Amino acid sequence: MSGGAAERPLAAGPPLGGDPSGSGSTVPGLPAIERCAEFYEERGYEIVDRHWQRREGAVDLIARHGKLVAFCEIAGPEAVLEATQRRIRRLASRWLAEITPASGRSLIVIRFDVARVSAGALEVIEDAF
Repeated sequence: MSGGAAERPLAAGPPLGGDPSGSGSTVPGLPAIERCAEFYEERGYEIVDRHWQRREGAVDLIARHGKLVAFCEIAGPEAVLEATQRRIRRLASRWLAEITPASGRSLIVIRFDVARVSAGALEVIEDAF
């Protein structure tokens, strides 16, 4: 599920306060992960998990809309490296194995999104990798 940068839909949310570099940016009193969760909820997604963590690492946000499950990495302005992408894919597979019976996994569509702060605004790149 990857495409060129021009093919990826980009959705912008309201501006965020705090550090515009994207590293730990927050709306005053609201962590970036909560602002990202609001972004998905406003679009009809159910937030399934925030900072789902296992020994191998963590997924910042997991959101579901019908059969679609979006695994979202909240990153700074830097690119999400290939190693991070592999880690998130492994964690997504583990999450599915723990949450979903094997017979139901074929009914789920998976998408990997990246959220970041750019010029003070939340941007969510859907199907980023």
